[in-house]
Amino acid sequence: MSATLYGLVLTGGRSQRMRRDKAALEYAGQTQLARAMNLIRPLVARSFISVRNDQLDDSQRAGYERIVDRLDDMGPIGGIHAAQAEHPDAAWLVLACDLPFLDVATLQQLLAARAPGRLATAFRSSFDGKPEPLCAIYEPASRAPIETWIAAGKSCPRAFLANHDTELLQLANARALDNINTSEEYLQARAALQPQPDSGAGGPLLALRVQYFAVLREQAGRSEEQLRTRARTPRELYAELRGMRGLKLAPELLRVAVNDRFGNWDQDLKSGDAVVFLPPVAGG
Repeated sequence: MSATLYGLVLTGGRSQRMRRDKAALEYAGQTQLARAMNLIRPLVARSFISVRNDQLDDSQRAGYERIVDRLDDMGPIGGIHAAQAEHPDAAWLVLACDLPFLDVATLQQLLAARAPGRLATAFRSSFDGKPEPLCAIYEPASRAPIETWIAAGKSCPRAFLANHDTELLQLANARALDNINTSEEYLQARAALQPQPDSGAGGPLLALRVQYFAVLREQAGRSEEQLRTRARTPRELYAELRGMRGLKLAPELLRVAVNDRFGNWDQDLKSGDAVVFLPPVAGG
């Protein structure tokens, strides 16, 4: 019989690269912390947030059940350790609070593939194939190995999963576990998640098919997609996709094709168009 599943959202990080509390960052009028808790609550018997001792008086966190880190400056594994110590018979669905693209379907995929007979169930990273430790299920049997791991002076939860009995899954949504570490990444994610009205100013809403090749495919986490946009030209479309998908190449380095014909960055797009952005060919 599977152990009862509790939920833990990790909020005890110091956000050194962001330089402000990640839990308080907002997307479409909702903080990251509130969004993460709203995702996790329907899926678990009880839900908690992980906090440092100096966060107990924080108003952002006061409305949730809290579990205080027992070890100082251990990062995410310290939060997992504290939760397991407080409720040792529970399994834990652990989430980072800075996953703005995480969706219900990804969590349902994780729960459906849960392997209670192993120490943990986690996804493989879409970028390097390594375990993703901060959207994962930790079974009660992982408690002792985690304590041993920490006692040996180790603190990386990804390395822990890679070196222990972990069920690893392939992500259906390649971008679901993208996290946000800098102000620039936050602005890009916020733009990507801004609701798009179906009518109003900004021109007609177009239905387009976009394909990605080579390094752009790696950056976007997909080879193609269908989307609805108010972008009027390939240039406007690419600017939008740089925010949505984290594309890093400047348009000056690319060629654009529309409906299988090389085109102009400023030509008009129409609904039903297929757009391809082509990076430079490596080698010579």
